[in-house]
Amino acid sequence: MNAMQVLSAVEMQACDRATTERFGIPSLELMRRAAVAVAAFARQQFPRARRVTVLCGRGNNGGDGMMAARLLAADGLDVTTLLLGEPGKLTGDALAAWGELLASASPGKVHVVENAEELGRLDDALAADLIVDAVLGTGFRPPMKGLALAALEWAKGSKAPVLAVDLPSGWPADETAASVNTPVFPADAVITFTAPKPAHVFGAFTRHWWQPVVVAPIGSPEPAIISGLKIDWAGSALAFARAPRPAAAHKGNFGHVLVVGGTMGSAGGKAGAPAMAALSALRSGAGLVTAAVPAPALAVVSAIAPELMTWPLVAGPGGFITSENLAPEFIAALMEGKTVLAIGPGLGQNPETAKFVAGLLSATKIPAVVDADALNILAAKPVLLAKLAKGRTLVLTPHPGEMARLLGISTAHVQASRLQEARAFARRVGVTLVLKGARTIIAHPDGRVAVNTTGNPGMAKGGSGDVLTGLIAGLLAQHPAEPALAVEAAVYLHGLAADFAVRAGDEHTLLATDGIAQLSRAFRFHTSGQNGYVWLQGMSASPATSADSQEAAK
Repeated sequence: MNAMQVLSAVEMQACDRATTERFGIPSLELMRRAAVAVAAFARQQFPRARRVTVLCGRGNNGGDGMMAARLLAADGLDVTTLLLGEPGKLTGDALAAWGELLASASPGKVHVVENAEELGRLDDALAADLIVDAVLGTGFRPPMKGLALAALEWAKGSKAPVLAVDLPSGWPADETAASVNTPVFPADAVITFTAPKPAHVFGAFTRHWWQPVVVAPIGSPEPAIISGLKIDWAGSALAFARAPRPAAAHKGNFGHVLVVGGTMGSAGGKAGAPAMAALSALRSGAGLVTAAVPAPALAVVSAIAPELMTWPLVAGPGGFITSENLAPEFIAALMEGKTVLAIGPGLGQNPETAKFVAGLLSATKIPAVVDADALNILAAKPVLLAKLAKGRTLVLTPHPGEMARLLGISTAHVQASRLQEARAFARRVGVTLVLKGARTIIAHPDGRVAVNTTGNPGMAKGGSGDVLTGLIAGLLAQHPAEPALAVEAAVYLHGLAADFAVRAGDEHTLLATDGIAQLSRAFRFHTSGQNGYVWLQGMSASPATSADSQEAAK
């Protein structure tokens, strides 16, 4: 399975150049293929659009738009193309695209716009069913100005959805922030080509989280797609996780997850957290799952699923796990046959519990997923954390506040430099770090990073992190030889299942366990859909080509 690499703007230009110079595919042919992809995507995603306005800049992005306009007009749509700038300044492939548009038998309406005043005389073009933004592409450097900026202000007068070609105009391709503070075109769908740029996986491009962002293949061979960013798209790992099981498989082939967490006392407790983590691990496909929780919480946790095994831990007066559980014979019995440890959900931070967490992690060498209160306990023990990471797979799953405690900095600082902080910490400590949030980052000890593009605002509720912990542990149990792919697939599936759940309900009413119920649909989803488009965000609006994809697209 090849990961989908993220390329910088310069690397994407080098890829296009290598495709032409080394592999003999003319750049004009690449533009034609891109235009075919744009036109097909426009018809697929906006099937009711009959009137289309295409805004074209003078660069290659504009050339893509001109060729797409010609194809849409040939399909019988009412197309208006606006060239922003003097035709005499067109060069290269964009000039060829302009010539093909003018020479076509049915070019639609074509206007040259050389100043903002001329835009004001074309307000009829705002009464469209779709606007195609092909003004600025990968080579753009902010700020947007001149006719491009005037076109943005003019386009605000339309109620039509906007399809962005390559990037929403005004958005820098190499930006890793979720938003930018400079003017950008709105987008209701985005189509790029060959490979995503950083902005495609980090940026909140579209007006709504569920709207599509896709990558269309246009023929660039794999050897030409080279990046030094060491950033991949997490969705690539889904194919790895959904591989069919051998016919002779048995439960022993898929690992035994031990979930440790929970509190339960007279003042209440958090028995639901380890229960949800355990249920998620079961649903992920782990062969066996045992939840070790304070004895008073046992009845609550065991009720989550009859398939779940339980183990009572000695509890203190407040219902917290005590260090009495560190007796060597007790640890030996608890750990017998376990292949992955998930620790932290609902654990609390009582000093006795902190001692138990440190002792249990120190006494074991199996892969471990550390979340919630266990993270906060280890944040106060940085030397121990570094020691625990040596010679084992250790996965930490902090939200931004927990990450701030691990680093000893503010949450605002973490959010301002998520990529850099996650990558540096994973390298320095030798852990796999899952920095949760919109566009969750999975940073590996070797410096490679994967970015997740699934998930929605409805997940901002208690329990979401517990479900993710169980899902990561369950996939690690099944794929111990490929921990990086297992973690990436778990993060992607977690968000995707929640996306399915919201489509069946509402983001306000979403519960963490609703996502668990949708995991079977998430496992069957194909990220590569009709026409070979890879769906970084959203799902196809058209019938898919396979039974599994049809189910996933419902």
